[in-house]
Amino acid sequence: MATKLSFKRMDSVAESMPDALRQSRYQMKRCFQRYVSKGRRLLKNQQLMEELEKSLDDKVEKEKLVEGFLGYIICSTQEAVVLPPFVAFAVRMNPGIWEYVKVHSDDLSVEGITPSEYLKFKETLYDEKWAKDDNSLEIDFGALDLSTPHLTLPSSIGNGMQFVSKFMSSKLSDKPESMKPLLDYLLALNYRGEKLMVNETIDTVNKLQTALLLAEVFVSGLPKYTPYLKFEQRFQEWGLEKGWGDTAERCKETLNFLSEVLQAPDPINMEKFFSRVPTIFNIVVFSIHGYFGQEKVLGLPDTGGQVVYILDQVRSMEEELLQRIKQQGLNITPKILVDASTKILDILEGKPDLIIGNYTDGNLVASLMSSKLGVTQGTIAHALEKTKYEDSDVKWRELDQKYHFSCQFTADMIAMNTTDFIITSTYQEIAGSKEKPGQYEQHYAFTMPGLCRYATGINVFDPKFNIAAPGADQSVYFPFTQKQKRLTGLHPQIEELLYSKDDTDEHIGYLADRSKPIIFSMARLDKVKNITGLVEWYGQNKKVRDLVNLVVVAGLLNASQSSDREEIEEINKMHNLIDKYQLKGQIRWIKAQTDRVRNGELYRYIADTKGAFVQPALYEAFGLTVIEAMNCGLPTFATNQGGPAEIIVDGVSGFHINPMNGREASTKIADFFQKCKEDPSYWNKVSTAALQRIYECYTWKIYATKVLNMGSMYGFWRTLNKEERVAKQRYLQMFYNLQFRNLDDDQPTRAEAADERTEWLQMNHDCVAKRNVGGLNRSVDTRV
Repeated sequence: MATKLSFKRMDSVAESMPDALRQSRYQMKRCFQRYVSKGRRLLKNQQLMEELEKSLDDKVEKEKLVEGFLGYIICSTQEAVVLPPFVAFAVRMNPGIWEYVKVHSDDLSVEGITPSEYLKFKETLYDEKWAKDDNSLEIDFGALDLSTPHLTLPSSIGNGMQFVSKFMSSKLSDKPESMKPLLDYLLALNYRGEKLMVNETIDTVNKLQTALLLAEVFVSGLPKYTPYLKFEQRFQEWGLEKGWGDTAERCKETLNFLSEVLQAPDPINMEKFFSRVPTIFNIVVFSIHGYFGQEKVLGLPDTGGQVVYILDQVRSMEEELLQRIKQQGLNITPKILVDASTKILDILEGKPDLIIGNYTDGNLVASLMSSKLGVTQGTIAHALEKTKYEDSDVKWRELDQKYHFSCQFTADMIAMNTTDFIITSTYQEIAGSKEKPGQYEQHYAFTMPGLCRYATGINVFDPKFNIAAPGADQSVYFPFTQKQKRLTGLHPQIEELLYSKDDTDEHIGYLADRSKPIIFSMARLDKVKNITGLVEWYGQNKKVRDLVNLVVVAGLLNASQSSDREEIEEINKMHNLIDKYQLKGQIRWIKAQTDRVRNGELYRYIADTKGAFVQPALYEAFGLTVIEAMNCGLPTFATNQGGPAEIIVDGVSGFHINPMNGREASTKIADFFQKCKEDPSYWNKVSTAALQRIYECYTWKIYATKVLNMGSMYGFWRTLNKEERVAKQRYLQMFYNLQFRNLDDDQPTRAEAADERTEWLQMNHDCVAKRNVGGLNRSVDTRV
């Protein structure tokens, strides 16, 4: 196919396309006549390719054209706007790289156009008057980032912190005086007025280098475990304050990292040094979706992963903060506030050092607060609604009463452009794949006709993008081989859950042959999670049915108990599939389980049967259950659409399956169990590789280390481009005041919520529940 061809970044579609059109002029005129024959319309990629193939009669000619350069361009076009006689193409040759061209269907002339011009073409299909109005609101955030360096390679997207480190190394080594910003940054370090690392006696870079040399020589002569208190006075004589480390060895390492940075800045020592700088003690985490902080809500739509993520996120940062502060030689108790309210400044006894937002509303509040207080900000979208509903931007009016997309997309744009860094779980979340744009990438240039046109929304080559994948709570999800930790007291419950013969309110179906391994899946019962798809694959594949039993934990068992239309459809479909394929005796369907501790032991119990976990979703942004299963040592088959494709190394630490090809997926599962039957060591090999993959890449410890390093590194980065930051901040503040607040007033339900968020910002909240967990003060707003 055309996708096999390569296309150099330096080539321009607008420059290369005319020659290619001339070489196949007759065929392409027929093709473009088909494009315009039905008048104004928006064509998606599949439609474009279908029309191209229908316009070609000769099989050889068709293959030649489709495999050639023109086929490659059309195959790389995400959509095209047809306004006869023109067809405007949005071409995406590689992740993050877009070009826009319009072609005249009569003479096949080609002209490159800007994103704004393309969007106006598109708007004409939905609101022609607004599209032609010169006073229509157009936002171009990219125009305010002209001096900000950007990544250039698609493969580098998501490596923002490494890029920032390289750029800062280069900038600090330009001239002798270029180190002054770093010295100023160090001189400003303090905790509640108490100086950290250096004091005012070190007022030049030369003095700092001399002090570092003297201190490093001194601590090199001490036993490596000598406590800092033993030589604190000597350090102060040289202008150095506490914060370098808790022992002589730790201080020596930190002194050396800074000395190397001052002598010849390099990215590695830059990152090492900033990971040691005592800058973060107090963190505010916003996660304002309606169910957080409430009891008995797990299992309601979109609550399970959300609540678990936030709690595990906070716990991991707490543990990392406590360890860092101890190793810095400081006696400070850090605080993490979750969904904090009015009394933030009172509770923290000062400003927070880092603000992290979660989800659209949490990110907006985080943006407003970080701007107000001048604090480093990180955001985590988790899932962006714009990408869930096709054409939800241009059709926003039709959906706004139900989903409030006008407010939501505006809030997303404000947060993305305000924040210092963006945390994502996978590369695909940012920039998708070769074939499909990522969630953030789909916010590059888009329009909401009648409301706002984003000529540049967010650029995925911006160095603010970083990948920090979450893990699973390893106190709950641990390997099945750790016999001494196994929760054997739960085994009678799990035994009943899996193997009892009677149908109950909690489970239906039964497993007649207990000697078979179990393939297991656990997810919400909706179309995207595709649990019914897995049941159908199983029912259709005799070999799989002969080799293994199927257990699914999903949703409710009785449609009359659900109020969700989609879940009701899936419940009915499950019952129909069980009857259609006569699965009684081979399947156990268990209703949704919210006891994490028992679920962890359930994974391990399945592993005891030498079974496997299957995650069949049509698309999965990350795949928390994949991480949980692999943590327990359970071989895992997971969708190749989304995050699991990055989590699993196919054929090594698990297996990718194509959710659009059930026959292929079930055959892959059958082949695995057949191989395990012939060679039992193969199951252990995959299980061990899954655990190794987790320990190397997907733990909360790794996550917390990355996020806190980002907070420190971007905290310094924001001091280097103050003028541009201030200009953009003013632009964003104006956009918020003139656009978002007006939208909010138009939607009463949203207005009430926004008023509450504004109250938080003004610090007038009274409704806060405080909990003390693990020694850190976490505040949780318990209101709906």
